[in-house]
Amino acid sequence: MTKQKAQRIGLYIDVANITRNGGYGMRFDMLRDFACRDSGEPVRLNAYVVYDEDRAKTDRDYRERTFNFHSTLRDFGYKVIEKVVAWYVDETGNRFGKANTDLDMAVDALLQSENLEKVVMVTGDGDFIQVVRALQNKGCRVETVAFQNVSSNLKREVDLFMSGYLIPNLLPIEGADPKKPWGEAGGRVRGVCYTFNHSKNFGFMRYLLRIGPGLWLTDTRHKESPYATAFAHESAFDPATDVSHLPSRDLIFEFDLQQSEKGMQAVNIKKVYP
Repeated sequence: MTKQKAQRIGLYIDVANITRNGGYGMRFDMLRDFACRDSGEPVRLNAYVVYDEDRAKTDRDYRERTFNFHSTLRDFGYKVIEKVVAWYVDETGNRFGKANTDLDMAVDALLQSENLEKVVMVTGDGDFIQVVRALQNKGCRVETVAFQNVSSNLKREVDLFMSGYLIPNLLPIEGADPKKPWGEAGGRVRGVCYTFNHSKNFGFMRYLLRIGPGLWLTDTRHKESPYATAFAHESAFDPATDVSHLPSRDLIFEFDLQQSEKGMQAVNIKKVYP
């Protein structure tokens, strides 16, 4: 039996954009795992960062933190592309800085796509829509990962949009028990309420159980589905949650998992986005 050739992957991260918009503390090793799921080959791993040379000259803490962060990215196999802040003075004498990595990221993705089959862009910026179309016209599958302030047009344009909140362990959950892994009883996960019966006051939460192939298999009855579901009674939701808006693909919740006689149950359900 012929071994299937690994899909060639390009991962492009607008670090400043994603950090400003909900991704602070994101684990870049888990992001790599997600992009290269199903045994993909990481051909290009580019992280675009902003670096303030002027500040680094006087702020030792900033200089050391930045150096350590960039070193960690390189340890994970990323190429770090630094965009140096350019400083200007406006007409009123106010000094302001500019550093935009969009053009660098767009050009690199287009030029390097000749050797890629899938491009994963980590940004919510709608300015990349034309880049997405160009990559698709070159034959690349294009996926996007982002957290907050994501362009709705970008979501519609890509082949797959995945909220970073829903990828297991990509963004640490504050207060979660480290001894209880994501997806196990006693652990805490993030997911969406995909169905809700308002006459009976209950619904079901769906969450990604593991990083792997088959993300389109959202029906958890399928044995190869990477998703799982948990029963959710209305009383388990935070009082601030308006359950009249359920079900919803857009509302993302954190919740604890408890094993019951009938299966997994979601408790302590709190909305985290928006």
